[in-house]
Amino acid sequence: MKILNKLSRLVLIFLMLVAINACTTDDLDPTLEQNKLVEVDIKSDNNVYAILKGALSRLTATGYYGRDYIINNEVRTDNCFSNGNSGRFSTQAALDYNANTGFFWDEAFRVIASVNLIIAQVPEDLEGDKDYIKHMQGQAYVIRALVHFDLLKQYGQMNAGGTLGVPYVSEFATTLNAAKVNITPARKPVDECVTLIMADLAKGFDMMDVKYDISKTFINKFAAKAIESNVALYFKMWDKAITAAEAVIGSGKYSIIAKDNFVKSFEESPVVPNSIFELAFNDTDTRGINGLAYIYRGTSYGDVQVIDEVANIFHVDDVRKGILGFEGVRLRNMGKYPDMLGIDNVFIIRYEEIILNYAEALLEKGEAAKALAQLNLIASNRGIPAYTTVTKDIILDERRKELMFEGKRFDDLMRTGSDIKKYSSQQNFKATIPYGDFRLAFPIPKAEMDANSNMVQNAGY
Repeated sequence: MKILNKLSRLVLIFLMLVAINACTTDDLDPTLEQNKLVEVDIKSDNNVYAILKGALSRLTATGYYGRDYIINNEVRTDNCFSNGNSGRFSTQAALDYNANTGFFWDEAFRVIASVNLIIAQVPEDLEGDKDYIKHMQGQAYVIRALVHFDLLKQYGQMNAGGTLGVPYVSEFATTLNAAKVNITPARKPVDECVTLIMADLAKGFDMMDVKYDISKTFINKFAAKAIESNVALYFKMWDKAITAAEAVIGSGKYSIIAKDNFVKSFEESPVVPNSIFELAFNDTDTRGINGLAYIYRGTSYGDVQVIDEVANIFHVDDVRKGILGFEGVRLRNMGKYPDMLGIDNVFIIRYEEIILNYAEALLEKGEAAKALAQLNLIASNRGIPAYTTVTKDIILDERRKELMFEGKRFDDLMRTGSDIKKYSSQQNFKATIPYGDFRLAFPIPKAEMDANSNMVQNAGY
């Protein structure tokens, strides 16, 4: 067989039988030689569980939620910059990247390959709890939607003047079905990607059973609705954003963290009541010097510094200001991801984000009074005066303060059609970057372009 294109190699995961039967996550990392089609022998719910754990573990990679995905969405905004202390993230912060940098493309498609393998199973053919297998397949559908959503936000052309999205990979290739699987997938239009994402979320929600929702470090039914709310908000589907947010709120499973516990809550996961879905980090997952803590603070790395003017956006009594601190004269994120070994769990979705989604969607639908009530749920738990009126800008400012350093800011700027304003000499780019600039979409990796004849590069690269 000829060497496959890079994306197809990621889709064709090489799983040795001994790795499957051992049911360990350490052995499930894909081989670098993913150009061989092999038989995959999955026999039980334990095997499916091991693959699911492996997919979640891949989300914690340094190139993905373990660091880079979050950091890239902060340094390209009005929150942070790269001071070049160890030479990291200066290129991203200056939006001066090129197609030689793949960013999280590989990591994302490795996750997708894993969950597609789970989705391809027939529960009745496997040993163990059939309902639990279906529940895990539901989680796999939701993870597939989440990862394609992440890819779409970073590589899609909707914020850079085009209509192309990303390849939507929904099949796992083995020796039995290889002839039927497209191993050189083309990019789908943005709107088609959104339709597929929403369909996967709906399918996953329907397949999951609340009796198996035992940990916030796994996808559950209401995490699916929370992700749906985020997708709907991003693409201005206000009714869907409202309905999905109401499902999460109506579940009664979550609450806004109280003001006295806000800073501390980032040290206590996974038991905090505002966590909807988070990724587990432990002693074996620790990223150490390659993790979030080391890049946000310290003298050995500490490249990602907070822009000085950020300290001025908080009300004097706002408890969220307690996340900030100084190392010498450098303003830092001191409160989120506090453990320098990198063993703090990483929140993917917090309940406060859903409340803010709900407020914004209500406002867009002309329900200002209801939107104001939701906004003030945040205000009353952060020590700031209640708002007497609500505007889009107020909600976006609250989102910035609430979700700062969690990798949400770039998405908010893009989905609202905002320029990335040059307002501080500390920012790495030289001038305001207007909405629609080609640099607001990452380039498709050169290795993928070279190998996949059906792939189209983003403009400007």
